[in-house]
Amino acid sequence: MDRKVYCGAMLLASIVSTGCAEQKKVEEQKPNIIYFLVDDMGMGDLSLTGQKKYETPNIDKLAADGMLFTNHYCGTTVSGPSRACLMTGKHTGHTSVRGNQPGPQLLGDNEATLASVLKGAGYKTAVIGKWGIGHPIPLDDPQRKGFDLSYGYLNMWHAHNCFPEFLYRNGVKEELTGNKLALAEDGTNPWADMPEGTGVARMDARKQYAPDLFEKEALKFISDNKKNPFFIYYALNLPHANNEAAPNGCEVPSYNADIAAKDWPEVEKGFAQMMQIIDKQVGDLVAYLEKEGLADNTIIMFASDNGPHQEGGHKVDFFDSNADLRGKKRDMWDGGIRTPFIVKWPGKVKAGSTSNHLSAFWDVLPTFCDIAKVEKPAGIDGLSLLPTLLGDTAKQEKHKYLYFEFYEEGGKQAVVADNWKYIKLNVRQGKGAKPVETSLYRLTDDVSEQKDVKEEHPEMVEIMEGYIKEGHTPFPVVSLLQMDGKETNMSHD
Repeated sequence: MDRKVYCGAMLLASIVSTGCAEQKKVEEQKPNIIYFLVDDMGMGDLSLTGQKKYETPNIDKLAADGMLFTNHYCGTTVSGPSRACLMTGKHTGHTSVRGNQPGPQLLGDNEATLASVLKGAGYKTAVIGKWGIGHPIPLDDPQRKGFDLSYGYLNMWHAHNCFPEFLYRNGVKEELTGNKLALAEDGTNPWADMPEGTGVARMDARKQYAPDLFEKEALKFISDNKKNPFFIYYALNLPHANNEAAPNGCEVPSYNADIAAKDWPEVEKGFAQMMQIIDKQVGDLVAYLEKEGLADNTIIMFASDNGPHQEGGHKVDFFDSNADLRGKKRDMWDGGIRTPFIVKWPGKVKAGSTSNHLSAFWDVLPTFCDIAKVEKPAGIDGLSLLPTLLGDTAKQEKHKYLYFEFYEEGGKQAVVADNWKYIKLNVRQGKGAKPVETSLYRLTDDVSEQKDVKEEHPEMVEIMEGYIKEGHTPFPVVSLLQMDGKETNMSHD
């Protein structure tokens, strides 16, 4: 063979071989994952789901570039146990954190979590923002659960204050010297009996806004780990109210011009501004990923931990936060537990798609396992959503039912099965308890849960009662089914 021809052939073979190796490397590269969780946002709080009084263009764009799940449920109707469901892949009948009440409620140190399964697959992991799962929380609890970095609030009461005196970095307190807690006239701390960090900052000492610090930390984590697959659980504490503040529990650093000009109560201006901050952060995050060349290999998920709140002076109806759904946070109607869920995954999830597949928080962990190609933990309740995300709905496993329980306000249980919804109230019976109430709804005909059809469908009531019996397991901290006449209600969540 002519030497020039031979050398040319060898060079071509080398280029092809290198190209194939690089292509294989790209194909085998695990996608980065960012799970963006907001706090107390309802189905109607986004312009893409019908909000008319303000706009959320960046979140709308996220959905336009990905998939919107229209039949997605959070873990339960308040923060702590809902987040436990998300973190462990278990529903509230099986989690070790089932309420916001005081008492020993923590995830087990050996319990699989979103972070631990991804860490085992080679991911760098971070939780930024609000942890708030259980009580009392050890300072290193997120690290025990698989997170390389933890930055933000540990307990949920601390997370009410967006101008806190301190945040925690991997269990070590970092003082925010620009913020100072408001004390009583006699100089004492009026929240001294509450978990550490509870309270509201002085009006003249609010210099460091925690959500701004969280965004900065998230972008730094991306920059530091862009050569590795990374997972960020970005748990922003907005648009939750500061329940300790009075009269305005939705305080923000400032309003943009459009909101400032509105003839709205200050608390509602604050709520709308918090939604604008959330939307801006989504836009900033996407823009940074694009700038760093990471956008095409990063999955972004966006969700809310429960339905809209009516706290801190904010009224759910002012912005029609629950849209067509009945109820709000703390309710078992869909307004309390059904929330928007968006997934963007360039090249994998069809842009502008929607899914009415019945899903819940506990489906996220097995989905992550399939994405990272690791074995699913035993004993979870979730089903992987990967087939739906990839458009292969024929392979999508379906839930027989979704189960929910809640320990406050007399005890509540709910089951969603196919198009049926069953709710049971006042289940904790004891001295002075209200009678048990049940209702059955057919959601395809009655999305607002207005028509109770249990009398017409006793066979469905029997089936749903069976699901409730199957879904609930005893919980040693507080009994759902028996009660001594006392009601524990730590409403600050």
